[in-house]
Amino acid sequence: MGDGFAVFEGDPGAQLFNPMGTVHGGWALTLIDSATGCAANSVLPAGTGYTTVETKGNFSRPIKADTGRVRAEGRVINQGRQIITAKARVLAADGRVLAHGTSTLLVLASAK
Repeated sequence: MGDGFAVFEGDPGAQLFNPMGTVHGGWALTLIDSATGCAANSVLPAGTGYTTVETKGNFSRPIKADTGRVRAEGRVINQGRQIITAKARVLAADGRVLAHGTSTLLVLASAK
């Protein structure tokens, strides 16, 4: 994590299944939101907070228990004074894109 970049990794499992027997899209969206949020946080001064205004995800391939470890890579697209935009991709171990998305984040006043 740092310089507008953050990575999260996780292993899918049965505890994340939806009724269709694949990993619920909410898990991929959580990875996208976490990676974009932490990428944004990495460019803020210490003591400055942020909150997600919007996160949008696109699901490209199903994530199954046998997909193996997935990696979410988040990057800042633009850093404004009050708004930061970031993007993330959720990747299989072989590099295939499983999901991707964007987040808009609001910079909060520093806690002094």
